[in-house]
Amino acid sequence: MKVRDFMVRDVIGVSPETTIKDVMSTFVEKKIGGVPIMKKDGTLCGIVTDGDILRALKPLDRRIHDYFSFITYIAVEDREVHLSEIINREIIKIAKTNGIVTVRPEDEMETVINLLAKHHFKKLPVVNGAGRVVGVISRGDVIRNIQQTIVESL
Repeated sequence: MKVRDFMVRDVIGVSPETTIKDVMSTFVEKKIGGVPIMKKDGTLCGIVTDGDILRALKPLDRRIHDYFSFITYIAVEDREVHLSEIINREIIKIAKTNGIVTVRPEDEMETVINLLAKHHFKKLPVVNGAGRVVGVISRGDVIRNIQQTIVESL
């Protein structure tokens, strides 16, 4: 079975300029945990997950090593200010932009299973020969496909 047979074609994606805040809203509204980041022509330029956002929102580890550090620590803005600055940044600033693992519509399902298992990814973008996003495939899509095509026939 090919990726094109069970990928999701109605891709929820964002542009590189979308704010972290807006991506968070998309995650909550659509009940998803990751999106491809695409240029206007649909070309993949990044991918971001809920984990990437959590890491960006995490307060910095602020250990005090000496008096100068103590003064610096006192000057650090509070959590709300930190969050307000972070959530208004462009999503591309925290997204994975290099070494993105993708699949193609003509790839076999076994390729997807191997990639998802090996890298512990939740989903993979499906791109055509021009690098444009034409779909996404998640662990849930694979499990549903296996259940419908193999398990049901046993």
